[in-house]
Amino acid sequence: MTDTSLIRNFSIIAHIDHGKSTLSDRLIQLCGNVTNREMKEQILDSMDIERERGITIKAQTVRLDYKHTDGKIYQLNLMDTPGHVDFAYEVSRSLAACEGAVLVVDASQGVEAQTLANVYQALDNNLEILPVLNKVDLPSADEDRVKQQIEDVIGIDASEAVGVSAKTGLNVQAVLEAIVEKLPPPSGDASKPLKAMLVDSWYDAYLGVVVLVRIIDGVLKRGQKVMMMATDGHYQVERVGIFRPKQEMLSELGPGEVGFFTAAIKEVADTRVGDTVTDEKNPTPNPLPGFKPAQPVVFCGLFPVDAADFEDLRDAMGRLRLNDASFSFEAESSAALGFGFRCGFLGLLHLEIITERLEREFNLDLITTAPSVIYHLHMIDGSVIELHNPADMPDTVRIDHIEEPWIEATILVPDEYLGSVLKLCQDRRGRQKQLTYVGNRAMLIYDLPLNEVVFDFYDRLKSVSRGYASFDYKIKGYEENELVKLTILVNDEPVDALSMIVHRTRAENRGRSMCEKLKELIRPHLFKIPIQAAIGGKVIARETISALRKDVIAKCYGGDITRKRKLLDKQKAGKKKMREFGKVEIPQEAFIAALKMDEN
Repeated sequence: MTDTSLIRNFSIIAHIDHGKSTLSDRLIQLCGNVTNREMKEQILDSMDIERERGITIKAQTVRLDYKHTDGKIYQLNLMDTPGHVDFAYEVSRSLAACEGAVLVVDASQGVEAQTLANVYQALDNNLEILPVLNKVDLPSADEDRVKQQIEDVIGIDASEAVGVSAKTGLNVQAVLEAIVEKLPPPSGDASKPLKAMLVDSWYDAYLGVVVLVRIIDGVLKRGQKVMMMATDGHYQVERVGIFRPKQEMLSELGPGEVGFFTAAIKEVADTRVGDTVTDEKNPTPNPLPGFKPAQPVVFCGLFPVDAADFEDLRDAMGRLRLNDASFSFEAESSAALGFGFRCGFLGLLHLEIITERLEREFNLDLITTAPSVIYHLHMIDGSVIELHNPADMPDTVRIDHIEEPWIEATILVPDEYLGSVLKLCQDRRGRQKQLTYVGNRAMLIYDLPLNEVVFDFYDRLKSVSRGYASFDYKIKGYEENELVKLTILVNDEPVDALSMIVHRTRAENRGRSMCEKLKELIRPHLFKIPIQAAIGGKVIARETISALRKDVIAKCYGGDITRKRKLLDKQKAGKKKMREFGKVEIPQEAFIAALKMDEN
């Protein structure tokens, strides 16, 4: 067991693409954990998607042994956390397991929205913050401006911020020195009952679930019987160890240490992030604060393009769920798309990653329906229903009012793009709360309805600000609003995959643009096809696809008009009959394209 005064537990927090994983690589290399031959870029990112996109999806830990100038060897436990808002809860648990945080800010770009969000989480957990300016070797780097920005926006002293270039390794040694000197050691008592925080967990095909823990008090030993306080699971510890980044087995973990254990746990869902692990016979009286189960925020339907792939999709989802307990799914069927699943995600990036992994790792072709959020329907009889899928909405006469989730969004944008960003937020029914300036950048705080953000808000924000705006949000709560279900009818048949819930003032515009788009995408048939958008029984927009025509009177050269009339009436009757029995084929790309809205 290591003396707690020689331990430092810290997280690296940063906005996406500010060089967090590169700095982790350099620290690991400097401490000699991996040889130059074994070293590769983003060594802690294990998934292909993480490497390609340059983002961190899963939090990883590594133990580093660093010999300080005072001659002592310090144990540094580094936690590489995700930077994206979808994984904010996991980040908060990783931060709660540390005493300090290294705040990485790009010296050319400055403070961004997620930098702010993660710093505030670190401050809420009473962490000591160590600012580090990365990419100081770039010609556009401006250290003094960024230091001033950190002080103005975040309000922490940045005069002693360490300037580094993680890519070239310049001055990285100074970061290790600062971690030892400025971050506090953990406190903990080995004689108390075991109390450990569950930081993360993942599934291993040979060992079962591997559980990553930070020991607060007590000792975790091999062979010990432990229990999870939130799920009330009881297990016997089979192996205990640490990552350097390779697994290394130990006999025990003491206070302040970060490591893993396995205990023949079969499902990741049994090990919830933020749970308290304690001894079965001598449990700790109070669990750790801050635990909450993962709540899906965005829902959408996933359907296989080929109906024969349904069983493969079910197996693939079951296997992904083994590794990601925050992803939930249940079977559903749709008249237009056949059998599929209704899935719940933490946010849009999470949705994108899961669908990409299903397509890549399991070779599936998928159709994704429009993402929707959870609405609360307050019924006339006083009951409250949670609505995940707009197609399941009950009759409007039974509903008293509908509530939708709202978020508080923080947007940082250079002032030349401020006008277009304000217009975008107003168009999405936003309410401005605050507008402040930091140098030549504006910081906006807006309340926005989540269903307006969930679709393409992020893409639109990036395009109106030429990629310079950064965006972060947190869920605020539910508010009552005048919401209606917009149904799309093709040839008088409702297409449930295209139904959506919209604000009454936006329904007509949305309905009209959907009808226009579908008119372009559905090929003409031998009969006339009406495309309608309706709210309940009232049609609010309509487009008609003309029938393919065959010239039946071509053979009448001259002759009486009644002969031509007879042929035309016969054709008309045939078309009418065909329309009654004809089935309109809606191509797969029509679903995806119709859901991507235009600027209107």
